[in-house]
Amino acid sequence: MHKPNLDAPVIAIDGPAGVGKGTLAHQLAADLGWGFLDSGAIYRVAALYALRHAIPLDNEEALVEAIRTLDINCQHALILLNGEDVSEAIRTEECASATSKIAALPKVREALLALQQSFQQLPGLVADGRDMGTVVFAHAPLKLFLTASAEVRAERRLKQHQAQGNQADFAQLVKDINERDYRDANRAVAPLKAADDARVIDTSTLSVAEVKALVVAMLKERGYL
Repeated sequence: MHKPNLDAPVIAIDGPAGVGKGTLAHQLAADLGWGFLDSGAIYRVAALYALRHAIPLDNEEALVEAIRTLDINCQHALILLNGEDVSEAIRTEECASATSKIAALPKVREALLALQQSFQQLPGLVADGRDMGTVVFAHAPLKLFLTASAEVRAERRLKQHQAQGNQADFAQLVKDINERDYRDANRAVAPLKAADDARVIDTSTLSVAEVKALVVAMLKERGYL
């Protein structure tokens, strides 16, 4: 694990699922030539490793010991674990369930905090997550918090399912989103919320291009473009 370079600027992008954080973060990182961190993927990789090695998901000490040995690399859409492409493997329902369990463990979050912070390297980093601006990169010069209504996010998720040839119930998707939002916002450790100095953007009626245009204007104000 590399030590973070505190001279490297960070764009911290937070918000719940389905607001367009990932797409925005990918495009900004590519345009700027900066590094990219998908913090959710980091948790999923740790969960995948635990599942593969039969590490009990409630054994904090064993999980932390394992995390310290992992070589995790985010190359935009490509997620590597010890050199292996696990981009697809971490997206299963089993992995998602395991991720939610280990993410609630304080010692695991502490161990993964250091790993995430190690991604801060020159020329800069775009970090996508739920506590990037409040915890992981609390001193980031630009913090964004994206939001959108549960209904809009459910419609986006429904289209994703349909594009993959899967069936999904819109009402159930809305219910699931609201329940996850509540859990994320009310958890004891690193709850989902906008940092005090974050720029909040409601993406409900905005296209990806429109959101990106707003952020590009902010970057120009700060001299990054």
